[in-house]
Amino acid sequence: MELLWIFLGSIFVNNIILSLFLGNCPFLGVSTKSGTAKGMGVAVIFVLVLASIMTWLAYNFVLVPLDLRYLYTLAFILIIAALVQFVELALKKINPALYKSLGIFLPLITTNCAVLGVAVINMNEGYGLAASVVNAFGSSAGFLLAIILMAGIRERIDDNADIPKCLRGLPIALVTAGLMSIAFMGFAGLIK
Repeated sequence: MELLWIFLGSIFVNNIILSLFLGNCPFLGVSTKSGTAKGMGVAVIFVLVLASIMTWLAYNFVLVPLDLRYLYTLAFILIIAALVQFVELALKKINPALYKSLGIFLPLITTNCAVLGVAVINMNEGYGLAASVVNAFGSSAGFLLAIILMAGIRERIDDNADIPKCLRGLPIALVTAGLMSIAFMGFAGLIK
């Protein structure tokens, strides 16, 4: 039951984008089209889950036994960078159109603070491997949910709304993200 609460909490209450404000660069940059947003969300799920497994293993089986806990940031960044390179190469082979549409934002997953943030949260909370994977999957599912919702809203705004010139583009996206964040705060009272 605890794993279910971790999963639901990481999607809705502690949403990596809308509550913890981590990973905003790809969130705002890729959320203009639904297809691209879905691709980025799936890539983040893959990277975040694998990164959480690898960082948990590195922390608990290498850094802690060797009393090198203070090197966790460096170790986590190296692991995440290697995984993103793997995802980039795989995506280039499997789906070149999605690879091209993601553009610069795919390599930015390497520096996406959400990926590092979830690994650090897992470590700070003292989660075991199962809880770390569940938290990572929930956090990345929350990222996917947020980016797809944002892309849908932005597409509808672009098609149907008469936005003043000074609010077009990023300004209205930031206002929309703020309103979505407020809406997600309502979940905080439901899961305790």
